[in-house]
Amino acid sequence: MSESEFVLEMRGVTKRFPGVLALDNVNFKVKPGTVHALMGENGAGKSTLMKCLFGIYKMDSGSIILKGEERIFNNAADAMKAGVSMIHQELSNVPQRSVAQNLWLGREPLNVLKFINHKKMLTDTGTLLKTLNFDFDPAARMADLSISHQQGCEIAKAVSYNASIVVMDEPTSSLTENEVAHLFDIIRNLRTQGVAIIYISHKMEEIFRIADMVTVMRDGRVIGDYPVSEMNTDKLISLMVGRDTVHRFPPVESEIGEVLLEVKNLFSGNPRSFRDISFTLRRGEILGLGGLVGAQRTELVESIFGVREVAGGEVIVKGRSLKKLRPEKAIGAGIGLVTEDRRSSGIFPLLSVTVNTTVASLNNYKNRIGLLDHKKLIAIANTQNQQLRTKTPSMGTLIQNLSGGNQQKVILSRWLMTMPDILIMDEPTRGIDVGAKYEIYTIMAELVKQGKAIIMVSSEMPELIGMSHRIAVLCAGRLTGILEQKDANQEEVMRYATQFG
Repeated sequence: MSESEFVLEMRGVTKRFPGVLALDNVNFKVKPGTVHALMGENGAGKSTLMKCLFGIYKMDSGSIILKGEERIFNNAADAMKAGVSMIHQELSNVPQRSVAQNLWLGREPLNVLKFINHKKMLTDTGTLLKTLNFDFDPAARMADLSISHQQGCEIAKAVSYNASIVVMDEPTSSLTENEVAHLFDIIRNLRTQGVAIIYISHKMEEIFRIADMVTVMRDGRVIGDYPVSEMNTDKLISLMVGRDTVHRFPPVESEIGEVLLEVKNLFSGNPRSFRDISFTLRRGEILGLGGLVGAQRTELVESIFGVREVAGGEVIVKGRSLKKLRPEKAIGAGIGLVTEDRRSSGIFPLLSVTVNTTVASLNNYKNRIGLLDHKKLIAIANTQNQQLRTKTPSMGTLIQNLSGGNQQKVILSRWLMTMPDILIMDEPTRGIDVGAKYEIYTIMAELVKQGKAIIMVSSEMPELIGMSHRIAVLCAGRLTGILEQKDANQEEVMRYATQFG
C-alpha cells in the first residue's frame, strides 16, 4: 500500500508517565472514509494515543503524518485547525452557556464591528443541528439538557470543524438505543463524505455493527490490525486480554442464607418515579436488577441507600426497620453503594488512592482520644487494594490517573473497609474492558461466597443473566417480575422489562 492511502499515520509513538510506559513504539494507520475501531483493556493506551494525536499530551518520540505531511500539534487548537476533532469520554461543555455558545466557543462569528454576531451563531447552529437530525434548541442552556443531548452537542461541535478525522471515545456511554442508532446514522453519513472515524468503545456489539477495521492494543503496544469482517467476539476478546476467554463469567458458588434486606411497598418521593416495590435479598445472593432506560432502577437503589427521598414503604435490614433513610444510617446498618457514574459521584479525582479508599470509613479508625489513626488507616487501605489487585504506581497516586477498572476497584475497597453485609452495585462494569470486568465479577463471586449479599443493577443482559441468582425486573417504576436463575433468559427479561401498565 502506498502512503497516500492513509489519511493518518502515527509512527513509533512512545509516551512515558512517572513509573509507567504508557505507549511503547506504537504504529497506527487510518484510511479515509472508514470507521477504525481502537480496542483494548483499560490502561492499554488507547486514550493516551488519541491524546497524543490531539495535542493534549506531548509524545516522547514518534511522528504524526496527516494527509502525507508530518505535523506537530502543540495543543488541541492546532489539531482542530488541521482537521482532527475529538469527542471525549468526559463531557467538557460550559454548563451555564447556550448550545450555540458552546458549539462556537473560541471561534464565534463576528460582525463588521468585530462584535459577536449572535444571530448568525444561532442560525448556523440551528442549521447544523437540523442537518444532524438533532431536535434541541440552539439557545437552550447546556445545563438544562439531558446527558444524551449534551453528547449530541459534542458530536455537532466535532462535525462543525469540517474535520477529516473524528475521534470518538466511548460516544455511546450516555445514550439510549434509539440515540445510538441515530449516532450510527451520523457516522455512516460522515463515512460517505470521506471522513475517517476513530472509534473507541468497550461495547463489542457496536464494533461489529459500525467498524471496518479494528486495531487491538495491549499494555501500551499494538497487537495487530484486523478487518472486522474476519473477527468474532471471542477472538477479539482473546487478543485484548492475551488469553482465551471461553467463560466470560466465573462460577458463583455461594450458600444462600437468611434474609438480610427486605424492601416493603417502597414508594419514591417523586410521583413520576418508582412505586410499590417489594423484594428480599438473602445472604450469599446476587440479586440482579434489570430493566430498560427509564425503569427507575438507579432511583430505587439510591432511595434504599438514603440518597433520595421516599414517600412510603419500609426498608428492613437484618430484621431492623430503618426509619428516615439517610446514607449514614445505611452505612451504619452495613450497606455500601457503588454508584452508577464513578466520575461524577464515585471518585474524588484530585485526591489520592488512599483518601478515596478510606473516605467512607474514617470513624472506624479513630484512636482512644478520638483522633484518626493514620498509620492503621493507610495500612488497611493498602492491604484492601492489594487484595483486589488494584494496579496503581503508588497509594499516593491521584485516582483520576488510574484506568476505569482500577478506579472501580478502589471504590469497592472503600466500601469493603466499612465492613458491609450488603453491597449495592449500580452498573459495576460500565466503561471498563472485558479483562477488568472478569476481575470485578471474580471479586463479586468471592464476596457472596464470604456471606455478603449484592444487588447488581446492570443494563448488560449477558452480565445480568450470567452473574445473578435471581433477577428483579422493573418497567416504568414498577416491579414486573422476579426470575430465578434457571428461568432467566434474554427473552423473559425483555418481556418483563416491557410489561407496561
